[in-house]
Amino acid sequence: MSEVRVPVRRLAHGADLALPAYATAQAAGVDLVAAIATEMVLAPGARALVPTGIALALPAGYEAQVRPRSGLAREFGVTVLNAPGTIDADYRGEVGVILINLGAAPVTLRRGMRIAQLVIAPIARLAWAEAAALPESARGPGGFGSTGHA
Repeated sequence: MSEVRVPVRRLAHGADLALPAYATAQAAGVDLVAAIATEMVLAPGARALVPTGIALALPAGYEAQVRPRSGLAREFGVTVLNAPGTIDADYRGEVGVILINLGAAPVTLRRGMRIAQLVIAPIARLAWAEAAALPESARGPGGFGSTGHA
């Protein structure tokens, strides 16, 4: 397992919070926490941009993905609305998490609560190669759901 050095800056409203960390030795993502001053209630169907109190500088050739936490999704129906949210290597603003409550009951977010995961990944740049025809494949021109339901 390799490590990628990522400069991180704690913002004033997150200075007292721990930096995002891996929950276990084999975890793929670090847990992002809510850097909110007071409790935030997320009503059913509501969405909110939740600050994390950090900004980072990814190295060129990497992206960060903001992903839901399975426990929040399972227990409360709370997920990341634009999952996975993408943070580009040239972004230097605060990492924010757009949460939505798809559950039936209001959910209270508290300062320091783990709200999402952050996973970094190498990226490959797309280089279009326009073609008059595409190579054949086993699937062919089948669209969404063309391989069946089971």
